[in-house]
Amino acid sequence: MRFNQKAEEPWPGYRSIPARLNIAREVLERPIEEGLGNRTGLVFDEGALTYSELKRRVDAIARGLKRLGVRKGEPILIRMPNSPEFAIAFLALTKLGAIPVLVNSLLGPAELFTILEHAEPRIALTHASRAEALRHVQLKCAVTKIVCAGGAEAGEIAFESLLGDEGEDREAEDTASTDLAFIVYTSGTTGKPKGIVHAHRWLVALGDLNRFRLPPKEGDIIMATGEWSFISALGHNLLFALRNRVCSAILHGRATPENILETIERHRVTVLYSVATVYRRILALPAFEKQYDLRSLRCANSTGEALRETTYHEWKRRVGCELYEHYGVSEFQLVIGQGPRHPVKPGSVGKPEPGVEVAILDDRDKPVRPGEMGYLAISAQDPGLFLGYYKDPERTANALKEGWYRAGDLAYQDAEGYFFIAGRGDDCFKSRGIFISPTEVENALQRHPAVVEAAVIPEPDPEIGNRICAVVALPARSGKSCAGTSRRSKSRMRFFSSGLCQKVRSERSCVAS
Repeated sequence: MRFNQKAEEPWPGYRSIPARLNIAREVLERPIEEGLGNRTGLVFDEGALTYSELKRRVDAIARGLKRLGVRKGEPILIRMPNSPEFAIAFLALTKLGAIPVLVNSLLGPAELFTILEHAEPRIALTHASRAEALRHVQLKCAVTKIVCAGGAEAGEIAFESLLGDEGEDREAEDTASTDLAFIVYTSGTTGKPKGIVHAHRWLVALGDLNRFRLPPKEGDIIMATGEWSFISALGHNLLFALRNRVCSAILHGRATPENILETIERHRVTVLYSVATVYRRILALPAFEKQYDLRSLRCANSTGEALRETTYHEWKRRVGCELYEHYGVSEFQLVIGQGPRHPVKPGSVGKPEPGVEVAILDDRDKPVRPGEMGYLAISAQDPGLFLGYYKDPERTANALKEGWYRAGDLAYQDAEGYFFIAGRGDDCFKSRGIFISPTEVENALQRHPAVVEAAVIPEPDPEIGNRICAVVALPARSGKSCAGTSRRSKSRMRFFSSGLCQKVRSERSCVAS
């Protein structure tokens, strides 16, 4: 079945992509031209930056990088935690028409080296807290210059020294909307890392979807708990927020429940973006809603993994604001989402955004019948879709077939038009000839009051194909137990009470194979 949402018409010019477009100009220079230069653009523990102050720093770094030989179209590594320096570096590079290469700042030397060997950046921008792995592999790869914030070592260039680079401000590079803008690398922990390439047009194509799903409000302060090396946090927390003329709040340090709640209270965050695991960990804190002032929150958003119905209802009951779920992949950040335009149906990821054509296909790439489960696919003609995998035309061609990009997730749609994600195709398995969706079983398990977290994996069985193995975590210091739990499962309960449930979900496909 093919779906093209047309229930509510958006504004004129929605998702209209101009021929020439530069991300830095769109998110930073245009608001200033509109007279919003004194509006706060970034807020963080040490202070804040207005749009004009941010632009001055971006211009200085852009001049400094230009003098270091950075060229249009050149890949440049960014390995930083969320920080003003990350935002400045990213916008300076896109202003120059260079290509920021984003990697998880916590990757170890071996994983980082694999990516550096593939992307071949000559220059790397990093922070002292994340520089060690880069320094360890520098002599083995193409990196000849390291620009380090917060403590450059001998032979490196201090990021702070470039902030003092004076000279005439130059206009943003006249880039085409289809020019390469940035590359997001997967971690590579479960296979060869992929460099996912996005064009400058991504900002409008996906930014408009963000603006339509959740219209910004005057005074909004947006925060995500994920690192900006992940496209969801990069978009929602930084680039979409600036483009929407609102403020981006930066979470410093680890995304612990306590740190997140303290930051919401300190910066008066109005819109939060995170993953279901984080929300469950917050809800596991006794009486957190009485210890932290969360009244500034007008809504929260969950993506990246299935949000359980019990998590949704408990959040609404204890925090009082809406918790919207949305679905996307690194190749296309926002496909389907909940928002204020439609009633929330817990367990669903909502409805497709206007103009986004999606389909549910079977194993032969044919549309399934209404109500049936199949593979979710996105139109290959959508301007928000990635350009391809960096230096990997074969993988790109395999991903884009018959006019569709298959996301790899199983899904179905109900009679009211709401989409439900059953899980990754390689996560699902058969038992007694029945196709089992781990997500649905996990959802049912977490309705039990004694279950805090659950992960379902297959246990091979010669007679029925697979047994359904449920691994659960109980409340801390709880004496409760689940009837019928096997000895093997009990040992895993102890394992998962340490907060490692998400790891099993990411690895269960390996168990299935």
